[in-house]
Amino acid sequence: MNPRYLPGLIGAAAGAAALAAIAVNRGRAQTARGSHQGSHSGSDGGSHQPEALQHIAAARSFNRGSALLALSVLADSAMEHYRGSFENPAMYTPLISSTLSLLAGLHGGGDPRSNRHPARHAIYLTAALAGVSGTAFHLYNVTRRPGGWSWNNLFHAAPIGAPMALLLSGALGATAERLRDQPSVDPELFGMPAGRALGLLVAAGLVGTVAEAGLLHFRGSFQNPAMYAPVSLPPIAAALLAQAALGEPRGRWFTRLWLRVTAALGLIGAGFHARGIARHQGGWRNWSQNLFNGPPLPAPPSFSALALAGLAALRLRETEQ
Repeated sequence: MNPRYLPGLIGAAAGAAALAAIAVNRGRAQTARGSHQGSHSGSDGGSHQPEALQHIAAARSFNRGSALLALSVLADSAMEHYRGSFENPAMYTPLISSTLSLLAGLHGGGDPRSNRHPARHAIYLTAALAGVSGTAFHLYNVTRRPGGWSWNNLFHAAPIGAPMALLLSGALGATAERLRDQPSVDPELFGMPAGRALGLLVAAGLVGTVAEAGLLHFRGSFQNPAMYAPVSLPPIAAALLAQAALGEPRGRWFTRLWLRVTAALGLIGAGFHARGIARHQGGWRNWSQNLFNGPPLPAPPSFSALALAGLAALRLRETEQ
C-alpha cells in the first residue's frame, strides 16, 4: 500500500464521522416527532407513546455508539496494520468487519422499527467474533516474542486491548438489536431489566478501555499531566453507572453529568493527540510519518462512544420500575 492513499483513508474516516453525525441528528428528529405526535393523540395508547419509545431510543443510541467505536477501530487498525505491511492476510479482517459494523450502526441509528434487523445482527455478531479472534492473535504475538510476558513486549508487540474495541462495537450493536425485540413495557436482557443490563455492559466496556489507555500512557511515562485524565475520570463514570444499574431506578443527575464529562474527554483527548502529532518534527506537513509516530489519533473517541451509550442506558434505567 502506497502512502499517497492515506489522505483518502483519512478523508473516508472524516466522511463517515459526518454521516454518523447526520444519522444522530436525523434519529433525534424522528424521535422528537414521534413523541410530539404521541403527546397530541386523543387515544389512551397515544398518551403513553414517549414511554413506549424509550427502549427503541436506547437501542438506536447503542447503534450509534457501536458506529463510533467501529469508526475508531477502522482508522486505528488501518494505520497500525498498514505499518505492519499487512504481513498476515488476517490483518485485513478488522478493516472489513469494522467497516460493516460502521455501516450497520449508521443504518440502525436511523431505524425506528421495533424488531431486530437480521443483517445488522449478523454483522455485529461477526464483529464481536473478530474482536475475540483478534485478541487471541495479539496475545500470541506477545507471548511468542523472546521474554514472553514482559513490559517490553506489552509495549511494543501487537496491542492486546485494540481488538477488544471491535468486540465492544459488536456487543453494543448486537445488544441493541436484541433490545428491539423486547416489549415496550419492562423490557429485559440477559434475565434482568434492560436498563440494568445495558448499564453494566457499558461500565465493563469503560473499564477495559481505561486499562488500554493506562497501558499506553504508562508507556509514555505520563509525561503530560493530562495523560492522567483518561485513567482517572472514566473509572468514576463506570462506577457511578454500575451503581445506577444495580441500585433502585431513580434520577441520577450526577451520573449523567459524569458521563457527559467522559464523552467530552474523548473529543478533548483527540485534540491532545492531534497536538502531539503536530509537535513532532515537520508537524502535520510530515503527516505520513507523524501519524504513525505520534499518539494514536483514533483512540480517544472510544470514550465518547461508550459514554453516549451509557447515557442511553441511564435514561432507560430511570424509567424502569
